[in-house]
Amino acid sequence: MTSKEIRELAPAEISTKLRDIRGQLLQLRLRKQTGQVEKTHELRALRKDIARLETILNQKKAQAPKAA
Repeated sequence: MTSKEIRELAPAEISTKLRDIRGQLLQLRLRKQTGQVEKTHELRALRKDIARLETILNQKKAQAPKAA
């Protein structure tokens, strides 16, 4: 997910997306521990997606008081 796509989402949508991706990351970590993960690069991609989502969500929260 690109930052351009994330910026188009509402803060509530970003929060739900963040929860979903964190769940995916948890499942992937559990599968990695049991040796069932073939694509280990997905772990890194999910972590980066979480960072993007949190960054843009924080930016939107900081902008909201200024606009009001």
